[in-house]
Amino acid sequence: MINPFDDTYFMKKALQEAELAFDKNEVPVGAVIVMNNQIIARAHNLTETLNDVTAHAEMQAFTAAADFLGGKYLKECTLYVTLEPCQMCAGASYWTQIGKIVYGATEVKRGFTVLKTTLHPKTIVVGGILENECSALLTRFFIEKRNLN
Repeated sequence: MINPFDDTYFMKKALQEAELAFDKNEVPVGAVIVMNNQIIARAHNLTETLNDVTAHAEMQAFTAAADFLGGKYLKECTLYVTLEPCQMCAGASYWTQIGKIVYGATEVKRGFTVLKTTLHPKTIVVGGILENECSALLTRFFIEKRNLN
């Protein structure tokens, strides 16, 4: 039987969050956290809105998921995020003990893989899901930003 709730399905939901960030003039990164094929947290970058450098989509999603579950560990959860997590977000994922991280676009300068950030040893990582769509949204955002300045 085909499962309609695959990595692509949930990455599309994260992309919807990224679009919300784009509309708020935030760097368009979106995230959802899923448990048992149910979205338990949705978030997008809010660093400009909250004037908070730590208000990345992943951080917002971790907080929302922990609140939903009533506990800080996300061992049975999957994080879907449109951009490879940075060192800060990867570090936070370590402490949540998230079961799986699925990201879209690779962050070649500040991503956790290039910076060799340690994840929880049980965390599974999958990259490149809807990479073209995730990258295109980020590219469009930064092109528009440059053209406005």
